Amino acid sequence: MSNPSFFIRKSYRLIALCLVLSALVSIIKPAYAVSVNQQDSSSSLVTDVIDTKAKHLLAKTWLDKLAQPEKLLMNEQEIANFNQSLVVNNAYIHDPLALADVLPKQALLTKINKISSVPTSPRYFANGKPVNDKDFSIWRENANIVAVASSNRVQFALVVKRSRLRTFPTNQRVFRLSELGQIDQDLDLFQESGIFPGQAVAVLHQSKDKRWYLVQAFNYLAWLPAADIAIGSREQVAEFVKAKRFITVTGSKVFTNEIPSYYPAAKQLSNIQLDMGVTLPLAERHEYKNALYGQNPFTSYVVKYPSKDEQGKLVVRLLAISKAQDITVGTMAMTPANIIQQAFQFLGERYGWGHDFNGRDCTGFIGEVFKSFGILMPRNSGQQAKSDYGNNIRFDDNATKAEKLAALNNLKVGDLIYIPGHVMMYLGQDKGQPYVIHDVKDMKYQTVQGENYFGTLNGVSVTPLLPMIDYVENITVIKTITGQINE
Repeated sequence: MSNPSFFIRKSYRLIALCLVLSALVSIIKPAYAVSVNQQDSSSSLVTDVIDTKAKHLLAKTWLDKLAQPEKLLMNEQEIANFNQSLVVNNAYIHDPLALADVLPKQALLTKINKISSVPTSPRYFANGKPVNDKDFSIWRENANIVAVASSNRVQFALVVKRSRLRTFPTNQRVFRLSELGQIDQDLDLFQESGIFPGQAVAVLHQSKDKRWYLVQAFNYLAWLPAADIAIGSREQVAEFVKAKRFITVTGSKVFTNEIPSYYPAAKQLSNIQLDMGVTLPLAERHEYKNALYGQNPFTSYVVKYPSKDEQGKLVVRLLAISKAQDITVGTMAMTPANIIQQAFQFLGERYGWGHDFNGRDCTGFIGEVFKSFGILMPRNSGQQAKSDYGNNIRFDDNATKAEKLAALNNLKVGDLIYIPGHVMMYLGQDKGQPYVIHDVKDMKYQTVQGENYFGTLNGVSVTPLLPMIDYVENITVIKTITGQINE
């Protein structure tokens, strides 16, 4: 235990010095918050990533370059209008709750065949065995096409845990060969996307084994494990997702409070992972008063959470999330500083194709950052690049590298740079070199000796743009997310 007299014996001179230093810190402190581990850039960095130093991996480096770090880029109404315009005009964004009660046979068959078509290029199991027609016929059979009726009832549900969207109703992982002719187990080609707690989905069809549902989420159609959603009425689901008072998860991952196992709710509601961008309705004070699962909730956010009753149907329960976790009431303000801070929350997270490995891929990373501000986007990089939302600089096949370099000199923090199959976020320049943060698998660049170097990143990384092979030359679109909609 500390000795109180130790503090009494401090000299007045030391106290005065501390007060002066404190005043100086308060004067020079930036408007944005910087964590302790983001402040020391003096350590050297040993890496094979070209032109990258320790300082480049600190959010503070890029925050300090901002002329107007707290400038509001889009307000809440502009963001609401942005999202609504996407729902109405963008082919890749849907409101699941807007689907009709019944889906005609041909419409459902089209959807099943769209997601669960047999690929034309070879696929392999982890042991190297090729996937054959018989394998695909088994998965297609489980898609239960024979059960499609002339009219098919549409149901509605909420996701109850982080889950996966799959090409076929199976957990079987399949792969392709790498450039070296080896099985690339980093890329499960049946993994389409992740999906997160509290998201609404329209349930269109059930697999033959009854373990999967074909669902339409706001930006994807695929198969989802039946165990990971709770089906309710359209009205129940709408009330949940359209709540006026809500929280947004603004940390990369946060967890709900632990609930002791002797509470029945513990099995479904204890220590749940919530990823950045998850939104949950806030409970009203009268709904929980002074205790929740034996804990006084005054130090927590009490939220509503989707779960299942004994029949497996949707029931909304309360749970708590400590106020020490990175949570924002409403949505985070969309400012240059916040864009950088949110992107750096993921620094070093393992790359996961389609949100595999409890991570995310390039567009998952970008999507989660912008969901912090309440902004929705199409799921895949090609879809995002094709879409005309925001301000877009497009390059056709005749565009020169010089034209693309000129455009890079005029970018703003948070601008999105698209090349075929990939998207990067612009951070700023250092000594005339543009840097990006992106969730990326491979790395290729030319060394100072003129040789091509091939390496692996497999995570959220900060890299220079210019030395990377096939990056600048292949830029197709540069997009600024704004309230302007061109569609």
